[in-house]
Amino acid sequence: MPAVRLHVPLPLREFAGGRSTLELEAGSVADALAAVRADHPSLADRLLAEDGSVRPYVNLFLDGRDVRALTAEERQIDAASELTIVPSIAGGSPLGREEKIRYHRQLILPGLGAAGQEKLRAASVLVVGAGGLGSPAALYLAAAGVGRIGLVDGDRVELSNLHRQILHGTADVGERKTASGRARLQDLNPGVEVVEIPERLTSDNALQAMEGWNVVIDGSDNFPTRYLVNDACVLLGLPLVYGAIFRFDGQASVFTAEGGPCYRCLFRDPPPAGLVPGCAEAGVLGVLPGIVGSIQAAEAIKLIAGLGKPLVGRLLLIDVLEGEFRTLEVRRDPECPACGDAPTITGLIDYEAFCGVDTDESTQLDIPDDFRLPVPTPEVGARELREMLDTGWDGLLVDVREMEEHEMSNLDDLGAVALPVVQLEARLGELDPDQDSVWFCRTGRRSAEVVEFLHSRGFDRAFNLAGGINGWAREVDPELPVY
Repeated sequence: MPAVRLHVPLPLREFAGGRSTLELEAGSVADALAAVRADHPSLADRLLAEDGSVRPYVNLFLDGRDVRALTAEERQIDAASELTIVPSIAGGSPLGREEKIRYHRQLILPGLGAAGQEKLRAASVLVVGAGGLGSPAALYLAAAGVGRIGLVDGDRVELSNLHRQILHGTADVGERKTASGRARLQDLNPGVEVVEIPERLTSDNALQAMEGWNVVIDGSDNFPTRYLVNDACVLLGLPLVYGAIFRFDGQASVFTAEGGPCYRCLFRDPPPAGLVPGCAEAGVLGVLPGIVGSIQAAEAIKLIAGLGKPLVGRLLLIDVLEGEFRTLEVRRDPECPACGDAPTITGLIDYEAFCGVDTDESTQLDIPDDFRLPVPTPEVGARELREMLDTGWDGLLVDVREMEEHEMSNLDDLGAVALPVVQLEARLGELDPDQDSVWFCRTGRRSAEVVEFLHSRGFDRAFNLAGGINGWAREVDPELPVY
């Protein structure tokens, strides 16, 4: 039978050997409850009535859905299933001896104390993105004793992540970020329950994934996700702790709190596609997300414990080069389409289309609106290009990335030339439209737009390198770094 993970809440862990999760072999919810009865009778006594049914003051969720609302067929379990126990709780139990020792330096803070620590223990925070911002935020939330932390991320750990994504280590390269993050957080604080959501948030899954949390931390790195998370928090009534980084500058605020502004009040519309590059293209100082993510954790703790003055209605600006912190006022916009007096956004939309991008890499080339390639983007694969080069192909190989990226990894030894996208239109006259050419970037996305632009200008022999230089590194030359 498949194994199902049963999440045990803090008040019941003493009856499960102190464990936050139990691995059970079960083909259905009924099988799982029977396994609990057999292996953990003390836990079963508090979870189940004498007839085997779940007690009325305890809820049981299968993959995020209330078991009581499921049909017999829907209660079947597969290998990826998770069961979560949600008991009714009031004030909670007093802090135990180990907790008093672990959180001693925090417990003696004026305004926090044992009451504030118990609030943290009973709270849940969803961290969207287990990367540069999510790493320090999640680590400090776990260290502070926040009882339940969710990690949302569909990516795997790469070596180029590690200079800033301190939730992961070298041994984790290739692992899912949520799995790596969960292991690290539970090593830091075994008393914290960590929920993995190993997928990218979309309009289809965001409301279900985000519902039921106390606070949401936005550690995303792209505009579609930022607007998606903001709108979902408005619809669900959840406070959103915002953070953003770019090279040496950072921002932080608290949005969608009661009476405060939302992200759209500050940024009604996203910037044009390609105007603001991501970290992979623009770069980021590794300590900057550590600073901003730590501030995000502090804001979440303040919201939960009722401490101080959260950044509601204020935008904190951080300039690490100048060593400056500034705070600006942000007011709620009565005409905001999301949180205004007469909101027009009453459900989640297509955020990729809204932001005008469908990737995290985009160019700004003047492609006529009515131009259409006669076929899908002409392209060659990495192995195909290798064969072409081995058999004497004498076309032009062009790298369209920024020079900082080019210095990280390049194909100069194959005769590639560097021509960043921003220079392309000005230098178009240097190129021969009748010459065969292959164009590449990091993943093949920017260069695909370059090829479309070139074809619109009569360069019918231009091709895109599918997968970009990262694809070349994976398929042809593993000595090249993937970033």
